[in-house]
Amino acid sequence: MKVIDLTHVMTADMPVYPGTEPPQFRPANSYEKDGFRETLLSMYTHTGTHMDPPAHLFAGRTTLDQFPPDQFIGKALVIDCGDIPEGGAITMDRIRKYGETAQKADFLLFRLGWDRRWGTDAYFGDYPCVDMEVLEYIKVGGYKGIGFDVIGLDPIKDASLTRHRELFRDTDIVNIENLKNLELCGEGLFWFSCFPLKLENCDGSPIRAVAWFE
Repeated sequence: MKVIDLTHVMTADMPVYPGTEPPQFRPANSYEKDGFRETLLSMYTHTGTHMDPPAHLFAGRTTLDQFPPDQFIGKALVIDCGDIPEGGAITMDRIRKYGETAQKADFLLFRLGWDRRWGTDAYFGDYPCVDMEVLEYIKVGGYKGIGFDVIGLDPIKDASLTRHRELFRDTDIVNIENLKNLELCGEGLFWFSCFPLKLENCDGSPIRAVAWFE
């Protein structure tokens, strides 16, 4: 079995969404003093490679802990968008290229190639985003989730989170951000998992996203 890690490592100096703070790792117990090592971790629920549920945007909508575990595992397909210029749009032509395979996937993962910019100011640039036609296709497609190797579903400058609101208003789905290594996943379907922490009333959670091939 071949397994590919699609998750960024969490560090104290990692990129975070503007207006939030990076995670903090504080020594709580040490080998020398306590005979074991333990760390106090403080972070936002939308840190690093993470997912959003509908409750991220709407009160009373589905939280991550309310989803069944099979929401976070299934067949995925990478939609190659690596040649779209900065400020461009991800359109339905990108999905149509994959024909019926796109309809058989549980997750659509959009590869922009921006994970190569991780750790630089360029990561916060004008990355391409899905247009409203693609969002409508996703909403009616019965997908478990979508994912991106950029920091947001919406552009950084869109404080209203227009696409998030459109996606989550009436659809039980998860949105994954800050993926990496999508170029290693090929052009066909593969197994994918993205389990979050099971936090009560959870509006988001870091995940360990992986792809595997049998």
